[in-house]
Amino acid sequence: MIAEWITCLDKRTFERTGEDLDIIYSRLKSVKAFEKVHPALLQQICLNGYYEELDEGVTLYCQGDFGTNWYAVLSGSLDVNVSSTGDPKDEATICTLGTGTVFGDSVLTNSPRRATVVTSEYCELLRIEAKEFREMWEKHRQYMGTLITNSDYAGQMGAGSSAAGHSSLVPSGLGYGGTSPSMGNPGDVHGNLSGGSNPYQSAPSINSAYPGVSSLQHQQQLSGFTTGVRSTLPRVAGFAPNDNIPQMSVRQGAQPYEPWTNRPCEKIAQAGRVLRILMLSCGVSPGQPSLIRDRKHGSNTYRRCAIGSEMVDWLIAQNNHVVHSRHQAVGMWQALLEEGIILHVSREYEFKDDPALFYRFIEDEMGFSGAAGTQPTAQDKKDAEEYLPEILVYLGQTGPDAIFRIILRRPGMSRTAEEVELIYDELLHIKALSHLSTMVKRELAGVIMFEAHPHAGATLFRQGDEGRSWYIILRGSVNVVIAGKGVVCTLHEGDDFGKLALVNQAPRAASILLREDNCHFLRVDKEDFARILQDVEANTVRLKDNAGQDVLVLEKIAVKPHLTGGQSGSSQPGPSSGGLHGIQYRYSIMAGTSDKMLDYLLETRLDSNADLVGDLQDTFLEDFLLTYPVFLSNQRLCSMLTRHYTSVPTPSNTAAGNGAAVVDPVSSAGAGEALFHKKRKVIHFVLRWCVMALHEFREDPTLLAFINELYNSCTNDVKTYPQLKGELHALEQARAGKITYISEFRKQTRQYVSQTRRSEEHHPEKRKSIRGTDENIFKVYCFDHTYTTLRLPMDTKAEVIATQAASKLCLEDDMHLIEVKSTGERVVFKANDVSVTSALSINGRLFVASRDHMDKLHPLPDQEGPQMGTSQQLELMSSKEVAYQLTILEYELFSCIHEYEFIYHTFGRYNFGKITANLDIFLRRFNEVQYWVVTEMVLCQNLTKRIAILRKFIKIA
Repeated sequence: MIAEWITCLDKRTFERTGEDLDIIYSRLKSVKAFEKVHPALLQQICLNGYYEELDEGVTLYCQGDFGTNWYAVLSGSLDVNVSSTGDPKDEATICTLGTGTVFGDSVLTNSPRRATVVTSEYCELLRIEAKEFREMWEKHRQYMGTLITNSDYAGQMGAGSSAAGHSSLVPSGLGYGGTSPSMGNPGDVHGNLSGGSNPYQSAPSINSAYPGVSSLQHQQQLSGFTTGVRSTLPRVAGFAPNDNIPQMSVRQGAQPYEPWTNRPCEKIAQAGRVLRILMLSCGVSPGQPSLIRDRKHGSNTYRRCAIGSEMVDWLIAQNNHVVHSRHQAVGMWQALLEEGIILHVSREYEFKDDPALFYRFIEDEMGFSGAAGTQPTAQDKKDAEEYLPEILVYLGQTGPDAIFRIILRRPGMSRTAEEVELIYDELLHIKALSHLSTMVKRELAGVIMFEAHPHAGATLFRQGDEGRSWYIILRGSVNVVIAGKGVVCTLHEGDDFGKLALVNQAPRAASILLREDNCHFLRVDKEDFARILQDVEANTVRLKDNAGQDVLVLEKIAVKPHLTGGQSGSSQPGPSSGGLHGIQYRYSIMAGTSDKMLDYLLETRLDSNADLVGDLQDTFLEDFLLTYPVFLSNQRLCSMLTRHYTSVPTPSNTAAGNGAAVVDPVSSAGAGEALFHKKRKVIHFVLRWCVMALHEFREDPTLLAFINELYNSCTNDVKTYPQLKGELHALEQARAGKITYISEFRKQTRQYVSQTRRSEEHHPEKRKSIRGTDENIFKVYCFDHTYTTLRLPMDTKAEVIATQAASKLCLEDDMHLIEVKSTGERVVFKANDVSVTSALSINGRLFVASRDHMDKLHPLPDQEGPQMGTSQQLELMSSKEVAYQLTILEYELFSCIHEYEFIYHTFGRYNFGKITANLDIFLRRFNEVQYWVVTEMVLCQNLTKRIAILRKFIKIA
């Protein structure tokens, strides 16, 4: 039977789940080659490694081959053969690689193998492909001392990492580590705690947060303690032991269990002191020993630590109104772990609500002997209890961000769907991503990572470096430095940088230096950027105003010629077209101000003949007309169109569309013609607006005044431009509420949905759409079930209905309009809400009462629903006929809905003062049918009849 961990390794990397990675991680931790590997690096090995088994005598690769894989020996042994002449017959075995050996790091330089490796017995290997191994080297080189044996790379791993020694008899291109039977022990790759590189030197600095403990004392205490602790906290690459100012920054806190700062903030440090004092003073419940004490797990003893689940229990047990859930408590403890106040005892896990995980305060990490190990005094406890409420409030505010950072620091494939959705919601508020589509943001949510850098003055990357990532600033600021010019600008929270090198495949154009401590970034790596964003960025054009702000963002998209309006002059291949390859290009708006969007729409979506430009699938004009109420009022849009109609074109505001530069020169000879085309475009925009929103032009006084003004202006302009006679006639029809004019302009245009909507004048027998001015008769009840009948327009506000009902019922002032549902639930309408009667739920009734008397409102007897079913009558009807009549009715209800009602329903009809009655009735219809089916089933007491009625409903469906 194949072991479970081998099955997981046989999967492709993108198919491995978080559970698979945990299984692989648990197995590889016990493998000799990976005993001392940093957890962050081991996780990458679990993600990228593959299992391979070879029989005796199999040649893994030959001398002179180019390396394609890096290997680790899980079991068995392999012979290393070298030929000085290059002839396989002259090969001699110079050493044997046994279990725990790693080799093959020549893939880092893509250099030929300098030896032949042959299995001397059955072997099990872990293999990582060259590309993935090089990526691991770039991201985790400071941890790869046990995996890199070539001395050429030893100096690149940073202080605190050392390469394993190797014999001069072994070619450096082979690279191996571990113990070889013929070579002895090549060296201890880690050194020891008392000499060489101290693995605790990158622990958080506590000089300011924990007064009285010097860095020297810290190092002395650490070097004297080794029992029960596995030290894996790495030294930061690029920092010499005595550096005062960092010269290079590394990705700090890349994993959720790593602190992302070397110096915790004072507030967090104070929170750690308070919580530690109180935890030392009591247990989870009275009479129990302290939460912080020595604990045993297996054969190991962990000094002065606490259990994760008990820490959560204790935090919730503090009688406060801040901690409401275990999830929230986990976030509060993680906020302390991120800044190094608490640590997992073996640095392998972020904070988890787990009874098997131990965590230790940094003071206990330092103070296994001496003052730090003493119990707090009564005065210490009293002071801590005084500060506790303030501390809990602060941690309650920082906890959610800590949970968010945990998710960002996990590999993308380890994130759940809920976590990806949470990241996406946060990305919606980031300025640098505002121009990207929803699809691109969702893709980014699965790959974007968190990165923190602790020191001001550190260099994130240098001018001339290869571009590997795109960055967005979450917290802090950076300086952009160009050689010979110095600091050219400063970027702050919400800004992004590093994109140009990735888009153009060019070296970095500037250096980035941190301006302050503890800067936080979101990072998108090169491979993910190329897959998701490179094409978007390369095809994006941003137009800026004089202040440097984006006012229009355009994306170039390809258009197949057979989809374009071939008769339109602007659809001919232009400079941006790929005519030779059968592809043309045009620009689509991704974001912009309302003024610029309208400018661009008029200039690019309507040609000189005022017909639609571009392919039949271009929906920008229709999208604009259907969604403009969200960001533009009718009054503002009318004002903008009036300005366009009366303005004189200049070279700066006359442009062509469809990606082709077809600009008529504005001169004394051509000014009149350009002005004529400009007026004609505005008129046809308004005519198409009438098609989409005819009822708005009938009801809105602003639109009525605007179209009358436009008609008068066109009447005057016809004297100068006789070609506008057709447009004048169309405007006259639009004023009269007719849309038959559109048939004259359907050539080269697509059919709008609105154009197929039935006209009420031509189909008087059909159901009519409900308008805001339509009167509605309805009842309003008071608490004793007496009622009054009102007759008011549909767009009457709730406060007006409440006032009139109260007056008729002789009730006091300050009444509220309330819906009482059949379940007894009460819903208070907003004062400015409209379309109230259509918004009622099934069997809902309108009541009027003051807030003090709302608890006295109860459902009416008739709201309880029918007492007898209609199954007997239903059995006499044809299932097909019932289904047909239901469909006809529902289609008529659907036909009455205008697209704007979806906008008003989504963003709140009270914000627009517009009714959604037709949509409300359509939605309620589905609930009515659903409840009808359930009611008939329940009221049918006979089981046989119930089965028969169920079959009837199935046939109808």
